[in-house]
Amino acid sequence: MSAEKATTSEQIAIGVAHSKLILIGEHAVVHGQPAIALPFPLVGVESVIDYAPGKVKIDSTFYHGPIDAAPESLEGIVNCIKATLNHLHLPCEDMLIRIKSSIPPGKGLGSSASVAIAVIKSLFSYFDRGYTEEELLELANISETYAHGVPSGIDTMTITSESPVWYEKEQPIELINPKGDFHFIVADSGRVGDTRLAVESVASLFKSAPRRIQAKLDRIGELTHRARNALESASKHLLGQMLNEAQKELEALGVSDAGLNRLIYFARQEGALGAKLTGGGNGGCIIALARNEVHSRQLAEKLKKFGAHAVWPFVLRRKSEKL
Repeated sequence: MSAEKATTSEQIAIGVAHSKLILIGEHAVVHGQPAIALPFPLVGVESVIDYAPGKVKIDSTFYHGPIDAAPESLEGIVNCIKATLNHLHLPCEDMLIRIKSSIPPGKGLGSSASVAIAVIKSLFSYFDRGYTEEELLELANISETYAHGVPSGIDTMTITSESPVWYEKEQPIELINPKGDFHFIVADSGRVGDTRLAVESVASLFKSAPRRIQAKLDRIGELTHRARNALESASKHLLGQMLNEAQKELEALGVSDAGLNRLIYFARQEGALGAKLTGGGNGGCIIALARNEVHSRQLAEKLKKFGAHAVWPFVLRRKSEKL
């Protein structure tokens, strides 16, 4: 893997990272099934490092002060910063790390992974060091372990990609090249989800009813394979059908709640080809597939009026064009 370097100046360095969302495969991916994730460039993170004498300090929406006094909610990023400096054989001192994020946390959009990647990039940049993709992912997963317990790795992989990602545990990552344009709307329920808790609840269900839950996970895996075929054959209607079928299984797993279902059913009622939760569930966001660009704009407006906390229409284009 070739080393990548970021822009740096004498006393300041910047690292940026976009967001991600899971198209299909949530929860099943933790149990060995595939998932498809999309880079989501409409929200992201910027980490800016300035020289500041003394202990390393963090300046963010949630906390301002020395990293050793940071709240438990920032434990993952604190350990990520320390691990990165240790990896670079550098002391943990004389820096102010300012983290600016437009990614709402707890919404399944990869907030924790995006923050980690932006911070790691800024640290390498500040010390004028190059990094490989493997280094970036390994260090970011330190933060993800605190956020999600046993992370699948899909967040960090997609946030460093410009193409849709096909992810299976312990298998080489594959990039998907969509053959057509797919118009999506992401709508925020306004409620924070807890991915770690949702993952643990599915694991607990699996222990109590292994055959029944395995069948659900296998079904999501099958739907994910068919969703990939739909992307690679520009079949919007098939993709929409797969999203709807996956939502049924996620509801059966207990990770979709009334607030998400309300937005999902409304999107379908207003002509969405498919709609489902995206991310851990029980709060967070939904993703809906519109018929075309005009319908995407109309559906986004209707979801906003219906009560979605925030709405982001975006288009996934074939590889020759930009997301």
